[in-house]
Amino acid sequence: MPHDHQNHEHGHQQHHHDQAFWDERYGSSAAVWSGNPNPQLVREVADLPAGRALEVGAGEGADAVWLARQGWDVVGLDVSPVALGKAAAHAVVAGVAERIEWRQADLVGWEPGDERFDLVTAHFMHLPADLRRQVFPRLAQVVAPGGRLLVVGHHPEDHETVRRDFDEHFFYTGDDLLAELDLAGWVVETNDAPTREMLDAEGRPATIRDTVLRVRRPA
Repeated sequence: MPHDHQNHEHGHQQHHHDQAFWDERYGSSAAVWSGNPNPQLVREVADLPAGRALEVGAGEGADAVWLARQGWDVVGLDVSPVALGKAAAHAVVAGVAERIEWRQADLVGWEPGDERFDLVTAHFMHLPADLRRQVFPRLAQVVAPGGRLLVVGHHPEDHETVRRDFDEHFFYTGDDLLAELDLAGWVVETNDAPTREMLDAEGRPATIRDTVLRVRRPA
């Protein structure tokens, strides 16, 4: 999303992944994020055939609503019921409420079960490295045969620009993710680090780099 660093990132220090933290944050203002879909989601998904999608870290619902508008049937997952209440209202206003199911879950302890999705997408999920290695393989697990996993995050080069309060190991490249996930036989469709413009913590224009990894599970 062409917006500042405060508009759509699901950052997690150790105390940032619990429900109480996010309920307080989402309850602190009418809108925490911009309301626009992440630009890398639009770039990577616009040309894909619609199917069933899991949007992880749904927040106030911008990405899930965009997917629904493209014809996807969406499950939006977030730890915060306050966020999900806002997301549901957004979907109603957008006219796509019937295409989205909202679910509350803490990803750290989330067990995916038997469901499978044509697209699983997670944007700016910055967990400590040990938790990332637990959670991200579960995201790959729920991708259906022939489906895709899309992960977007802040590139390590941008540690000083976007999240100085995070340790460096919260950031990752596409190659880092490929090394951590068991993706034997999967096709790497995008492993990129495109730039975009945003405002830094002091409100100054800055060019940052996103990590973008899109992989397709064999059919």
